[in-house]
Amino acid sequence: MPPKGTKTVASNRKARHDYEVLETYEAGMVLRGSEVKSLRNASCQLKDSHVRIERGEPLLIGCHIAPYANASSQGGHEVERVRKLLLHHHEIDEIERRMQGEPLTLIPLAVYFKDGRAKVELGLARGRKQYDKRQAIAKRDAARDAERAIRDRERS
Repeated sequence: MPPKGTKTVASNRKARHDYEVLETYEAGMVLRGSEVKSLRNASCQLKDSHVRIERGEPLLIGCHIAPYANASSQGGHEVERVRKLLLHHHEIDEIERRMQGEPLTLIPLAVYFKDGRAKVELGLARGRKQYDKRQAIAKRDAARDAERAIRDRERS
């Protein structure tokens, strides 16, 4: 989850269902003016997006930022253009090393504003099989039932 005191614009809720997130990173985004205004209106979808590292640069692919309604026709932006992400070199090297060693993928989990700057929470994740998804749901339901039982017992 994004840090407290930040304004969350979009979250990829399905990512935590489809993937087992091993580690998270915070990255900045290189945006154009109309993209920032559109993000402030929470017009963003991360549904089918992912991150690829090419030539040492992390690139956000498939992120849909809707066009800003009040932007001029010349100053608009492409809706699903490839956006560069800003990470430290040691983080990029660590991510590349881990992705080459294991079958991992880098997925965006959330987009938010922190101190007025657009940030993306990235998750280094391993894909889940169908039975793993069912186990995760069962575990979550069991924890919820146990919490409910404890709360009901305290009330009595």
